[in-house]
Amino acid sequence: MKTATFPSLRVDPELRKAADDILKEGESLSSFIENAVKRAVELRKMRQEFHARGLTALREVEEGAPTFSADEVHAGLEAIVSRAERGE
Repeated sequence: MKTATFPSLRVDPELRKAADDILKEGESLSSFIENAVKRAVELRKMRQEFHARGLTALREVEEGAPTFSADEVHAGLEAIVSRAERGE
């Protein structure tokens, strides 16, 4: 697989020094930046998927899917915990 590059990025010298100062032993600034971008991409994907699931759930409720009050949900969770504590 071929690799690609990110565009050059000009930053404040203080930010560059701060990044250099926190690098782990043997870690390059390039690998630090690559890992930071990977984490940011993963986080944004998770947020997009969460948003999409929320919109799907809203659509389903609008189309008549059953809903439960907070009290009903809490009671159900408490019942689960009680059964688990009793070893059931």
